[in-house]
Amino acid sequence: MQGVIKAYDPTSGDGVVVSDTNLAEYTLAPNALEGSIFRMLRQGQRVVFTLDESGRATCLSLGSESDMGTPGI
Repeated sequence: MQGVIKAYDPTSGDGVVVSDTNLAEYTLAPNALEGSIFRMLRQGQRVVFTLDESGRATCLSLGSESDMGTPGI
């Protein structure tokens, strides 16, 4: 899935990502940044993610407009 970071607290690691396809909001799983290049996230940052068995966003990776298939790119 692809989306945008809505909120992120670097102290607690809590955050919310909004899906591009259905505008659903997903909380970040506790291990969401494990194995990624991210140390922290910023509001509005584009990401690619998957959902864990609890429906939380995990496995975040860097998203850019070209690899997300944004129209006109």
